[in-house]
Amino acid sequence: MVSAILMMLVLGALLGCGLALASKFLHVEADPRVDWVTAALPNYNCGGCGYAGCGALAEAMVGGDVTDFKCKPCKADKKAEIIEYLKSTPGPDGSTITIKG
Repeated sequence: MVSAILMMLVLGALLGCGLALASKFLHVEADPRVDWVTAALPNYNCGGCGYAGCGALAEAMVGGDVTDFKCKPCKADKKAEIIEYLKSTPGPDGSTITIKG
C-alpha cells in the first residue's frame, strides 16, 4: 500500500515536471496587434462578418486572411482607427496589414 502511494507520488511529480518543461519550451508568443484590434472592435460577437466572434475576426485581420473590413456594427471612426493601426504598426515579422474600408 505504501509503495503504491509512493509510486503514484513519484509518477505525479515526473509528469508535473514534464508539463512544466513542455510549457516553457513550446510557448508561442501571441501578436499584440490581435489584442488591440479585438479591444477596438465592438465585441458584440454577432457573427455578421462570417467569423465566430470579434476575436476570430481580429485574428483573421492580423493574419492577413481578411482584405475587406467585414465588421458591420463597427462605427466609422473606429473602423478608420483600426485600418490605420494595422497599416502603421508592424508585426513581429516586420510586416504591416492593408485592409480596404
